[in-house]
Amino acid sequence: MDKVMSNKKIIALYVLPSLLLIMAIIYIPIVLTGYYGLMKWDGVSSMSFIGMENYASLMKDSAFWNSVYHSLLFAVLSTVSLAVYMIVALILAGNIKGAGLLRKIYLIPMLLSSVAIAQLWLKIYHPTNGILNTFLVSLGVEDPPAWLSDPKLVLYALFIPILWQYAGFYILIYYAALKNIPASLIEAARIDGANPWQIALRIKLPLVSEVVKVTIVLAVVGSLKYFDLIYVMTDGGPNGASEVMASYMYQKAFRGFDFGYGSAIGFFLLIICMVATWAIRKATASKDTIQYS
Repeated sequence: MDKVMSNKKIIALYVLPSLLLIMAIIYIPIVLTGYYGLMKWDGVSSMSFIGMENYASLMKDSAFWNSVYHSLLFAVLSTVSLAVYMIVALILAGNIKGAGLLRKIYLIPMLLSSVAIAQLWLKIYHPTNGILNTFLVSLGVEDPPAWLSDPKLVLYALFIPILWQYAGFYILIYYAALKNIPASLIEAARIDGANPWQIALRIKLPLVSEVVKVTIVLAVVGSLKYFDLIYVMTDGGPNGASEVMASYMYQKAFRGFDFGYGSAIGFFLLIICMVATWAIRKATASKDTIQYS
């Protein structure tokens, strides 16, 4: 018994530094963010306690709710885009023509920073000299759209570089999962007469379903807190048409010097991410998981 207790103390001693680090960089900042949301503070002078006033104002802030809608739209589009990544991963994992070339190029976006990607797509979307509008003019389009200046198009125009930026990450995850499927199962299906589409839909996809669930959570939560590319390309414009929760938080805290209100937005963003994660896990849980949870 004494030996068991001694081992537990040794284990606790080894785990303690990691726990302290997690507390310092995750849990304490979360608590402080919620605490600052109860304050009126410009980031310089002393704080004054105002209770739930910031959170009450948040509920009435139409600009904030527009940013929530934009973030949720990105989350939905990101979830749908996972199907595209899966198709590419299936091509890479198979012996389909062109798979070799795709294996060499699909990781390129992962090598670039968000700022570099934003600058690249700013050039592509340029209303007069951009590659996209130049191509449309060559096809006979007399008045091509201003992609980043049109409130109806800007969100979808922004999503294209986001889709491109994270393609390598999700394709790599799916590719690794597909390559981990035993070759004997695929060979048995071929012997039974299954075609490539039947193998993909009835064998490969069910076997990587757990990986798909994880990527759905990553895509949704990542979209809800997305900031950098949007900040560089549009800065939330035009007239707030591409404002998301993270960029609105930045605007209020670091430009409006209202760190209490910005903290309230950040804490609300955390709650939305937690609720979204819980909802996705419940919606995608298997019957066995539900019984034992």
